[in-house]
Amino acid sequence: LIADRREGIGACGWILVSFSFLLVLITFPISIWMCMKVIREYERAVVFRLGLILSKKAKGPGIILILPCTDTFIKVDLRTVTCNIPPQEILTKDAVTTQIDGVLYYRIHSAVSAVANVTDVHTATFLLAQATLRNVLGTQTLAQLLAGREEIAHSIQAILDSATEQWGIKVARVEIRDVRIPVAMQRAMGAEAEAARETRAKVVAAAGEMNASKALKQASMVLAESPAGLQLRYLQTLSDLAAENNSTIIFPLPINMLVSL
Repeated sequence: LIADRREGIGACGWILVSFSFLLVLITFPISIWMCMKVIREYERAVVFRLGLILSKKAKGPGIILILPCTDTFIKVDLRTVTCNIPPQEILTKDAVTTQIDGVLYYRIHSAVSAVANVTDVHTATFLLAQATLRNVLGTQTLAQLLAGREEIAHSIQAILDSATEQWGIKVARVEIRDVRIPVAMQRAMGAEAEAARETRAKVVAAAGEMNASKALKQASMVLAESPAGLQLRYLQTLSDLAAENNSTIIFPLPINMLVSL
């Protein structure tokens, strides 16, 4: 990390800087074009003078002046970077092999930290995102992974954001794009879902039969208390059949007449 204490360039360094500045003055009409550098709106320049960072804050945007021989600079792009995380083969908590890929969105908020604290900030962030994705998803079951993508993505984002803070990186968003499971596991899950649906259908049908039997029992008790009600019900049934131009007539035969036979 960059230390808060800033050390000077020393007497020899100041001599070299003075010589470079004098050289610019002597060759002013030509050297001014070599010293002027244009930094775009979405860029920042980290300036090194004799190997030391010139200030804790990057320069730009606009025109900056660079002394020849003593100053060098590195441009840093501050725009949001989209990083595709390739499919990772992960073993979930309930021992299911899955392939998961995602998308990472991040940007550099501190150009000085991104240049001075890590060799290649983009490669480091990409590899860290892969490792974090595998570590977090390995602690989840398949059901939790399929149902809680948003929560898992937010937890991965928080872990990456805290880990890349010292690199000058701000993680904006993490998305789990696709979850692939083996074909055999898909068949097993489909059979399990079908069996569950059949079980629920049988339970609903049995509940309907039970409710119908209770209703018929209550109706029979009511008709038993009033014999004329059964005759009225018979006449109503005949009326419904006659309304459909049907010549079939149903004649109810009392069951008690067949008991003696």
